[in-house]
Amino acid sequence: MNELHFNRHRRLRSSKNMRALVRETFLHREDLIYPIFVVEGENVRTEISSMPGVFNISLDKLKEELDEVAGLGIKSVILFGVPHDHNKDECGTGAYSSNGIVQKATRLVKEAYPDMVVIADTCLCEYTSHGHCGLVENGRILNDESLELLAKTAVSQAEAGADIIAPSNMMDGFVAAIRAALDEAGYLDIPVMSYAVKYSSAYYGPFREAANSTPQFGDRKTYQMDYANRLEALREAESDVAEGADFLIVKPSLSYMDIMRDVKNNFNLPVVAYNVSGEYSMIKAAALNGWIDEKTIVLETLTSMKRAGADLIITYFAKDVAKWLKEEI
Repeated sequence: MNELHFNRHRRLRSSKNMRALVRETFLHREDLIYPIFVVEGENVRTEISSMPGVFNISLDKLKEELDEVAGLGIKSVILFGVPHDHNKDECGTGAYSSNGIVQKATRLVKEAYPDMVVIADTCLCEYTSHGHCGLVENGRILNDESLELLAKTAVSQAEAGADIIAPSNMMDGFVAAIRAALDEAGYLDIPVMSYAVKYSSAYYGPFREAANSTPQFGDRKTYQMDYANRLEALREAESDVAEGADFLIVKPSLSYMDIMRDVKNNFNLPVVAYNVSGEYSMIKAAALNGWIDEKTIVLETLTSMKRAGADLIITYFAKDVAKWLKEEI
């Protein structure tokens, strides 16, 4: 038999400790950002039917949730406000009210856990009667007129104590408007975590149930991106970087790993993967049916997001992952 010449790659996979020695990508608790849905009302801790294990939580129950989050070593949360329908209007005034639900929740978090990083979702859709992320006129979502309200929302959230402003509306110029407003109000050191690359996606379905933010007419395709487009993502991210963004979010994540890698390769800012509600619910449903091993597949999925270029991950699995990582120490 002729002598064979080939590489023995399996040498570096020969044992658990050998594989750990050469592992390239790691998931840490510090990478995790936990989303919390805060609702108006009292004594509310209602499981979201399409998102098992995730709850709508009223302010009087928020401290209990924070105790669990902090106890698991999670250092960052992102807050989404869910007002009562009768408190919504065409301008989304609840988004920028000093007594808005996110503003109240932010103050509560900072009082209970001053060192916890509070990220405020900055959008209008949860607060508008029509469910769109901007002002509407004759069925058309207005861009420039919406910027002023988004800027007011960002400043109001910063005044309440938010550490990071995360605008998710995808209006053109939203980062520039928010950055200018924050600076003018004296919040020069508050960073902007931009939803720079946000696709119009069916993966958001469960979130819209959780946040009660389904548009009352039409869709969001005139401001969220076409999922078929790749170069457009780079144009969007480039604009946000030029306008003063400090973080770049790619949303969704699971079907957009190529986009995440493109963004990471092209921009020298922290990249944030948003592991969205539909991605969460698919795994949860399969796990509840016994079709997959939840822990193994979640850790594989989130690690793949890190490998694709994510520095941080917004994920509803954050509490579970923190527990699993703690077990491995």
